[in-house]
Amino acid sequence: MKKFDIPQHYRSAIIGEIKNRRKAADPRKQDFTPAEFSLGPLTFILPRHFGFCYGVENAIERSYKAIRENPGKRLFLLSQMIHNPAVNEDLEGQGLKFILDTEGRQLHPWEDIGADDVVIIPAFGTTVETEALLTAKGVEIAKYNTTCPFVEKVWKRSAEIGQTGYSIIIHGKYKHEETRATFSHSNENAPSIIVRDMKEANMLGEFILGRMEADAVKAYFSGKMSANFNLSQDLERVGVVNQTTMLATETQEIADYFKSVMIEKYGDAFKEHFADTRDTLCYATNDNQQSTIAASQSSADLALVIGGYNSSNTAQIATILSERFPTFFIKDATEIDSFNQIRHFDYGSQTLRETTGWLPKKEEVRIIVTSGASCPDTVLEEVITKIAAWFPGALSTEDALASFMPPKA
Repeated sequence: MKKFDIPQHYRSAIIGEIKNRRKAADPRKQDFTPAEFSLGPLTFILPRHFGFCYGVENAIERSYKAIRENPGKRLFLLSQMIHNPAVNEDLEGQGLKFILDTEGRQLHPWEDIGADDVVIIPAFGTTVETEALLTAKGVEIAKYNTTCPFVEKVWKRSAEIGQTGYSIIIHGKYKHEETRATFSHSNENAPSIIVRDMKEANMLGEFILGRMEADAVKAYFSGKMSANFNLSQDLERVGVVNQTTMLATETQEIADYFKSVMIEKYGDAFKEHFADTRDTLCYATNDNQQSTIAASQSSADLALVIGGYNSSNTAQIATILSERFPTFFIKDATEIDSFNQIRHFDYGSQTLRETTGWLPKKEEVRIIVTSGASCPDTVLEEVITKIAAWFPGALSTEDALASFMPPKA
């Protein structure tokens, strides 16, 4: 695996060493057992995988390279580089400006962008239309295109099955940058439609099986499907791809559902009507989610999930843990006011909440702590250090690290 050149202030000596020891003990990443980082009365349970993934580190490396290589030039980010406030604020502090917000709304006018400007395409990728717009302006888009290779893999697979006559069903969030980009690229080769969850998948399935009227489906999916999408014709042969940060198990459930629909309608001929696309699932998202599921089997008092509040993959991790523990989704250590008070994000209602008595008052406390794929390890270390300070008998993180032993593979 490539080692990326990212700023040191994103790296944590403590978390980095824990990850290195785990990698040495389990180089093939086959053991998803969580690690226990014990400070005596306080134990942090760390999943096998968390924090920056390949695509995120690649995007950060290339963004800072763009800053170094273009002194005196205006630098723009097409939208948020990744869904983490610390990283985006840091890049803004380096002089970069955003052209669009996370939902595609204009922040900087297109007419002000010219061939002499540097425009960085974020890890989520961008639409075919935006690429064409920038190219027409003479902007060099290839040099600082940080689109995650696993997102590009989804585009490639969509093109392959689209060119053989299948329509594309995209499991994703309609307003998310990655889903908008994937829809734009898949739409070049095939009729495309976006489903958010199993409820929406069931609507399409019921229509395919003749149990739902076309007008109701068309109205519901207005703006979420190709302009000339023909429900009667374009749902006869389908393949499912996903926004790479969705729950992998949910994407597979949706794909399996459409397979079962085609079996019910076409019997043994279903293979002509359903394309197997399981290979589009992002390995990093899947590893993080499987690691979180393994950690959820631990004995713990609560869970802390750290990341940007608009981060889809972080929200999925929080969802998994919330099924078993009181779970608090926070962006960084500043959300923890005290031993007694915490601010945390409710992803379902998209609101910040405050909870008192979040940390149990007991002699020994066990906390699962993890972070999304766009969260720097330093942010997680700051959370651990802040909580540890409230336990007078706790070891220092340095002393705890000296005795840390990874699980045996």
